Amino acid sequence: MIIVHDILQARENIAKYIHKTPILHSSQLSEICGNEMYFKSEHLQKTGSFKIRGATNKVLQAVQREATYITAASSGNHGQAVAYIANQLGVPATIVVPVDAKESKLNAIKAYGGQIEKCGTTSAERLPRAKKLATEHNGWFIPPYDDPLIMAGQGTIGLEILEQLDHVDVVVVPIGGGGLISGILTAIKQTKPKVKVIGVEPETANDTYLSLKNKKITAIPGTTTIADGLRTSQPGSMTFPVLQKFLDDLVLVSEEEIKRAQFLVMERMKQLIEPSSAVTVAAAMNGKLGVQNKNVVCVLSGGNVDIGK
Repeated sequence: MIIVHDILQARENIAKYIHKTPILHSSQLSEICGNEMYFKSEHLQKTGSFKIRGATNKVLQAVQREATYITAASSGNHGQAVAYIANQLGVPATIVVPVDAKESKLNAIKAYGGQIEKCGTTSAERLPRAKKLATEHNGWFIPPYDDPLIMAGQGTIGLEILEQLDHVDVVVVPIGGGGLISGILTAIKQTKPKVKVIGVEPETANDTYLSLKNKKITAIPGTTTIADGLRTSQPGSMTFPVLQKFLDDLVLVSEEEIKRAQFLVMERMKQLIEPSSAVTVAAAMNGKLGVQNKNVVCVLSGGNVDIGK
């Protein structure tokens, strides 16, 4: 299990490669939600999501250990982040994507300097291929969330929130594989333990909710939730114990609630966020946080939206 020292080290490692993203405030959303609403704006981060933090921390270690090749398995934000930082560090990267990946996502990976290899339609096919490529080329495979360096990198968001706002009562975080929330939990609970951290999942991608309820990692079938960055089948073996230890609550939001939150942020705040970010706002808007008149920070995890849709 990572500790806050790991996150402090990660912050030092990645500082020159990332943005310290702003925290925005919305008086209109505050009125709607019944709390003072603040938004940690990782949709304004390099490559458009928080993923660059953990990816940078991991790829830097790979390069320090003389890796000459990087691989990842992702057509989304993780793949873009790995392609970007590998290119910045002068190391070739191959991102293994599904055969049916959207052209817009492939173009983004290519724009960041990544090579594309298509393989199957499931992560069960892509992950072994990405790992095999790394082995064949004296390379490193960069996992999306279940890794101490990835978790520590994402945890730097928690440190920034505590530094940027004098008084924080609640931090609301999306949950996919758990890399983001496990890092933020560690940063906050080992620094200011009275700050509540609440996780949010889509109702149709509730693997962590079920895992916590069952007190063991529980897998779910594939899901088609609009929050495609949260479509994991089960939490990570490294991330899950952190949630069991520290998480104050986990709430679920519907597809309609996610869509409405995404639209409202765009309409009222003029910020384009992806549905995986909007789950936190959806929870706050629909009274699911169990608090009133508090300072609430929603983590907006990314803004990579296919605007052609």
